[in-house]
Amino acid sequence: MQIKVKVKPNSKIQKIESEADGSLTVYLKSPPIDGKANNELIKVLAKKFALPQTNIIIKSGFNCRQKLIEIQELT
Repeated sequence: MQIKVKVKPNSKIQKIESEADGSLTVYLKSPPIDGKANNELIKVLAKKFALPQTNIIIKSGFNCRQKLIEIQELT
């Protein structure tokens, strides 16, 4: 399953909002430096979907706020 995610780093609180188009907006506390925000994003999504972090993959948008995330379901 793939989902579009808009990331907002340096937020005061960490939260996930679902958008009308099926995408997610994720507010992260980490700054977008040295992959810290990407690492936090993977942890937050893994917790939301109750999956191991290894099942969450950033397919595109490593250096952008708009990301395409692949979620590999457990079999």
